[in-house]
Amino acid sequence: MTYTDDFLSDSKKIIDLLDRAAIERVAAELAAVRARGGRLFIIGSGGGAGHASHAVNDFRKIAGIEAYSPTDNVSELTARVNDEGWDTSYSNWLRVSRIDASDAILVFSVGGGDAERGISVNLVRCIELAREVGASVMGIVGRDGGYTATVGEAVVIPPLNADTITPQTEGFQAVIWHLLVSHPALRKNPGKWESAT
Repeated sequence: MTYTDDFLSDSKKIIDLLDRAAIERVAAELAAVRARGGRLFIIGSGGGAGHASHAVNDFRKIAGIEAYSPTDNVSELTARVNDEGWDTSYSNWLRVSRIDASDAILVFSVGGGDAERGISVNLVRCIELAREVGASVMGIVGRDGGYTATVGEAVVIPPLNADTITPQTEGFQAVIWHLLVSHPALRKNPGKWESAT
């Protein structure tokens, strides 16, 4: 078998083993956020930051949820990193956004954050702030899910092969958020191509 065969075979196995109940919990929590007029703050670093920007578009346009990401304003992000440091750059952005109990955060991360090991501490600080103000915490994370899985109300952890944790986590983040925005509990508007048929 080629590497392509192995990777796609693993992908099929992951799909078969995905925790459907966890995905439904995320969908239900997102529907509750929208129903109470809350906002969705999507956070991630690296590939997760790119996903956050794309997902903000989809949750706003397709699901009708007010959504934002701290990485969409590069001027503010880099000013905060320069002046305040990386670890608090996102959480200080959330403070200015006045995150409160009606809101939620959605974490896209491979490891889910681990302050003790100094991994994705910026995400850990956001989760701590969300919990402090009573906002809900959701995530799509790999490995054991780190801090996100430990404290989150609704977290999806795809079952992964150790050799492809990062690419499979990031790939399935995109699969799952697209599932969510098209979920009957969340979808408010059809996509252009769905409405054109």
